[in-house]
Parts: sequence; structure tokens; C-alpha cells
Amino acid sequence: MKIYSVLIFLLILFSCSFTFSQENFYDIDSIREIRIYFEESDWDHILDSLFEAGEQERLLGNLVVDGTPLDSCGIRYKGYSSVDVDRVKNPFNIKLDYVIPDQEYMGINKIKLSNVLHDPSFIRETMSYEIARKYMPASRANYANVYINDTLMGLYTNVEAVNKDFVDDHYGSRENSFFKGNPEELIYPYGSNANLQYYEDDTATYYTYYDIKSDYGWADLLDLIHTLNQEPENLDSILNIDRTLWMHAFNYTLVNLDSYIAYSQNYYLYQDDNSIFNPVSWDLNMSFGSFRFSDGSYGAFSGNVTIEQAKNLDPLQLLEFAVSPRPLVTNLLQTDIYKRMYIAHIRTIINENILSGEYYTRGQAIQTMIDADVQNDPNKFYSYDDFINNLTMTVGGTGDMIEYPGITDLMEDRTDYLSSYNGFQGAPVITDISNSPQEPEPGEEITITATITGATYTFIGYRYYFRDKFIKTEMFDDGAHNDGAAGDNIYGAKIIAGDNVTQYYIYAENDSAGAFSPLRAEYEYYTIQANLNEPGVVINEFMASNSTTVTDQDGEYNDWIELYNNSDSDFDLNGLYLSDNPLNIMKWPFPDTSIKANDFLIVWADEDGSQEGLHANFKLSATGEIIYLAVSENNILDSVTFGQQTTDVTTGRYPNGTGAFVQMPPTFSDYNTSYQIDEIINRPVMRLCPNPASEYVNIILFNMPEEQCEVELWDINGRIINKEQIFTDNSTFVLNMKITEYSKGIYIIKLKSKSYILNKKLIIN
Repeated sequence: MKIYSVLIFLLILFSCSFTFSQENFYDIDSIREIRIYFEESDWDHILDSLFEAGEQERLLGNLVVDGTPLDSCGIRYKGYSSVDVDRVKNPFNIKLDYVIPDQEYMGINKIKLSNVLHDPSFIRETMSYEIARKYMPASRANYANVYINDTLMGLYTNVEAVNKDFVDDHYGSRENSFFKGNPEELIYPYGSNANLQYYEDDTATYYTYYDIKSDYGWADLLDLIHTLNQEPENLDSILNIDRTLWMHAFNYTLVNLDSYIAYSQNYYLYQDDNSIFNPVSWDLNMSFGSFRFSDGSYGAFSGNVTIEQAKNLDPLQLLEFAVSPRPLVTNLLQTDIYKRMYIAHIRTIINENILSGEYYTRGQAIQTMIDADVQNDPNKFYSYDDFINNLTMTVGGTGDMIEYPGITDLMEDRTDYLSSYNGFQGAPVITDISNSPQEPEPGEEITITATITGATYTFIGYRYYFRDKFIKTEMFDDGAHNDGAAGDNIYGAKIIAGDNVTQYYIYAENDSAGAFSPLRAEYEYYTIQANLNEPGVVINEFMASNSTTVTDQDGEYNDWIELYNNSDSDFDLNGLYLSDNPLNIMKWPFPDTSIKANDFLIVWADEDGSQEGLHANFKLSATGEIIYLAVSENNILDSVTFGQQTTDVTTGRYPNGTGAFVQMPPTFSDYNTSYQIDEIINRPVMRLCPNPASEYVNIILFNMPEEQCEVELWDINGRIINKEQIFTDNSTFVLNMKITEYSKGIYIIKLKSKSYILNKKLIIN
């Protein structure tokens, strides 16, 4: 028993360690080692030819990543200007599952490696993504030493791909309309590129500007483009306005001009389940002024922006002049409230990262970590002295090299400029936020108040589910909204509490400036937890190794998790999450669904959100792990830690809904039995899944002797209406019986052999 317990502990520890590593392939403190092996001696010529031909074809190669071999990967160059057939160090796009289905490393199936061409400091890309992730979904990034046939190519940045896995993690879906602003040919400064300009209603017109990443969606993209250009007053119904404002604020603050605002590329658009498009930034390797072409007033026709001009780049320049249209900026920022929100976001980025000095401290720390690897890079594009100096000083400027501004030199002057920009100062001040009652009952009215000085208009944005749109309602200082006396600078609003959580933020503005609380809203928000009646909804049963027990609606034997509602009222699952990852408790959010009083709900843990029904974005490990049911990262309603599982045997609570977890015969969507695992081993058991049933029922037999048996279906009047002959053995036996021809009611399944007679009630509904 002690040995068994130790083994279970080790299995759980291994499972948790593996889960941790899955989430840390891009840990900034980890420098990966990626070795690529080509059989072709002229591999570089082949990759050059594929790139010059403009094809997306790949060359087969084997990888060893951190010592782990990965066979038959597809490899090609990535990028545009960063590739040069005359260079040794080119960027790579590596597809791990190119030949072998589902091949991955630490949960990753695509590796994107940048060659750090336009960044002597080596930190622009990783640090920019780190800043961006504070305010919006953005890729993770670290470093990798890359070898080809055991020859060191150099130190690369390793950046998380924005693909279906990425949008699934951040938006809870993966099959919706999904595009990349990626023109086939970049034309500057007069080219339209991927600027979301409207031309006509023929979707083929836009094929050369945008790369579709989903199976469908051109009509959705055209709808967005048409609304942006022809009906901008309706833009909130189809575009995540706040996310777009954050993207623009990030690009202008960090002078990231190789983006929508200047080059009309390097962004993605994903349409979430609310039919709202969400922009995602990409390719931040030339931020902090490394790329200096502006489509606005500075160097408008030549395209060149000097370092001094970049320091004073006007965040509203495109409203004054643009060589080619930029409707995602101009049409959006024509609205005064959006303009003030945009400047408020710029203020937050400046205050939290630049004025605080955090970016300089992080830059030093990252450079110290990669120092030896930069020195050892045989193909870096700049000297080691340039690497050291470019954090603070401008380097380059001789021969064919352009000047790369010192990051702190650029940002200190840029901060001075932006700090005096109209709307940066003079914003309302929001303090003393409170809600009453503190723990409301679901559906109860909540009063939210805040002390706000210097405001002429304020609202609260609230929602009940973190992937929903925020509902906005005005706050008042009129003495009629539980806000105290009129004119006392205490604003109030009344909203209804959600069944689980209510998420909200506050925005206030005056004629010149706006302010959010919390500062990173809408990406961050306050949370009010409803008073949930114990014991409420619990994890009741799960199966982590389903070979023959029960199938989902597509006939697949997948892992499943059963929830049970212990209460006497229906329970709304909006705002709750399931997860198998302690580092990502909010991994899979429940859609708009509920559990009836004293009833069951099944979630398939199969990573297949494309199927109908409830399908989580993770699978269960038969070797053991943890399942969480949570409201938030800090509010876990229920969890179960389990070890090695037996195929077609479940782990469930006994007594049902309240007891401890024990291994038992599966009771899919039914009350758990008292059979312990030793009883399963020592005696025959029959279970029915599902029960109640409507189309079929699985008759599951455990530990039957090797003999001929009859399976009979009896109706409520004692008549045999179906009979089948089977031969059982000592293994688990499953008989699938169709029941669509029978009317609703109560039936009896009877198993008869010379050794046993087993009976089980079946409900057909």
C-alpha cells in the first residue's frame, strides 16, 4: 500500500510538472536549444528557392528540441524583409505536425523563430510582447539557440504563433472567422496594403491583402470593412473597440510603426462567439523606433522619420494627414469619447512601464540573461558593443546601416512629449469604489459607488461572463442612485448581480481627458462574487480512460467529466471554468448553460470545440492530474486530485454529490453507486449509460465469467420486448442497444446466465 501511494504521488507530481512545462515553452528565463537536421546538403538553396518562388511549401527536417527528438517536421523561412538568400541567419517557421498528426512539444505544434535582424539590443521583441500582454492578448516570447546539422546559426527570438490554439486559449473558440493583415506585396507609401479600406462588395477584391486562417469568413470580414467605412456609428456591434484602442495606443507609444498605423500589416483579426472582431498585434521585432516610416505628417511622401521626429510622433497624426487611408484609426478616433479613451490608454502604458522605470530594469535583466549567447552568436548582425549600448544609445548609421535609437533615449524624450500632449493631464480621479451588498445573492440588485472628481460624464461597464461584451450604464451624482447627496462627487449606479460573478470597470471623462478604473480596463476589471449556496455544483464523476463505456454525439470514446447540482434550484454556469492546469485555472469557460436542480451535466474533455455540445479544450491524463471547477483564479469551487486510472472505470463521489471520491463502475449522468473498486474486481456488475436514454443505451458488464448470456428488455407490464444473445468473458463487455423504436417510459434490462441474474431499471425519454 505504501509503494502504491508513492507511485500515485509520483504520477501526480509528473503530471503537474508536465502541465507546468506545457505552459512555459516561452518562459523568458528559458533559452531553448533547437537543432534542425536536413538530409539534403543543399538545404539552404532549397529553402532560398522556396522563398523566392513565394511558395508556402516546406522542406522536411528532423528536430531535437531541448534534447527531445521530433521527426519529419516541415520547415520554411518566415517573414518578408528579414529574409535574404545571401544571409546565413534567416528566420524559420517550423510545423511540428507537418507529417505526423498531433506531433507537438510542450503543447506547441508550430515554432516561429526570428533572426533579430533590426535590433542590436536583442530585446525589442521579447520586451514589447511582455508589455503588450499587460493590456491585451499577445504572444509569449523568449530565446532559442538554433543549430542546423549541429552548426550554430545563432541566437533567435522564439515567438508564440497566433494560430487556432492561440485564439482558443484567449477567446474560447477556434473555428470562427480568422484573418491576418498580410498583403501579398507591400507597397509603400501609396499602397493600400491591409488597411481595411472599403472598395466594393466582391470579397475577391480583398484576397491579396488578407490571409484567411479559418475555413470560411470572407463575408464576415467584408461586413467589418463595410461597417468601418460606411457605418462607423455601428462599429461597436462588430469590433472590439477597446481592444483596438489598446493596440493603437501600444503602437504609437512604443513607436511600433511596422504595424497597422504605418505599414498596414502585422495584425490578426479573430471573430469571437459574440460575432465581434478582435485585433491581435504581431511581429514586434522593430518596435522602439527600429522601423521608422510614417504615413502621417512626418516624412509623408519620403516615408522616412528621423529619430528626433519619432520621439515627437503625434498619436493623432493620421487625423490630420495620411498618404493612404487608415480607417481603423481615423474613423474610430473621430468619436471624442474613443479619442479620450485612447489617450488614457497611452497614459497607462507610459506611467506603468516608462515613468516607473520598469522597462529599463527589464531590459537590463533580459540582456544580462542572454549576454553569453549573444557573444557566442557567430552570425549576429551587429557587434557585441552595439548589443550592450543600444539599450541606452543610438547605434548604426554608417555604411548601409540605418540608425537604431537607444531605447531609453527614445522613450525618455517620447515620455516628455506625450506627458504634455492634450488629454494626457487633467483626467478625472476615481477612488473609493465599493459595492453593496458585498456578497449579493444571485439576481439581487447591487449599488456600485465611487468618488470621482473632475468628471462631466461617467459610466460603469459590467458583464457576467468574461468573454461577453460589457454592458454600459451611466453613473450619476444626483442623490437618486444611492450615491449620497447630489453634487458631492460620489457617483452611483444600480445593476443586477449575476448568478456567480459580476465583472465591471468604471470610466470617467471631462472635456479634455478620460480615465479608467482599473487602469487596464477593459482587459482587467473588478469582480463581485455572488453568495453561492453550499454545496452547490460539484465535480461528481469523471473518466480519464474511456475505451468502450460511452460515446459522445459523434460516436467517439472520449474522456468526460460529470457535474452534479446538489441544490434545489437551477444553477447558471455562466462565469464558471473547468481546467486541468494549476497555472491556468480559467482554461475552459462554460458557455451559456445551466444545470437543473439535483441533476447532472456532462462535459467531454476531448480538445474538440468544433463539435456540438460541451467539449472542453483539454483532455484528462490517465496517469493522474487535477481537475478544477472555479469562478476565478482565486476562487476554486471544487477540485479533485487523482492518480493512475483504470480503463472504463470511473472515479466519483459516494454518496453521490457529497461523498469522497472512489473508483467505481461508470454511472454516466446517473447517481453514483456504492461499489468500491475491490467490489468491481470481485463480482459481476452491470451498468447502463446513458440513463435516462433516448436513442441508445450502452449495457456495460464488468467481470462476467466466460459463458453464454441473454440480455432481455422488459416493459413496465412484464413483457419481453427485445432479447439478444451474447458471450461474455472476464474483460469489460459493452453492448450497444438501440431504443428509438420504443416509447417513453420505465423498462427493465435483465441479464441472465447460468451463474448470474442481474437487473437494472432503464428510463427512455
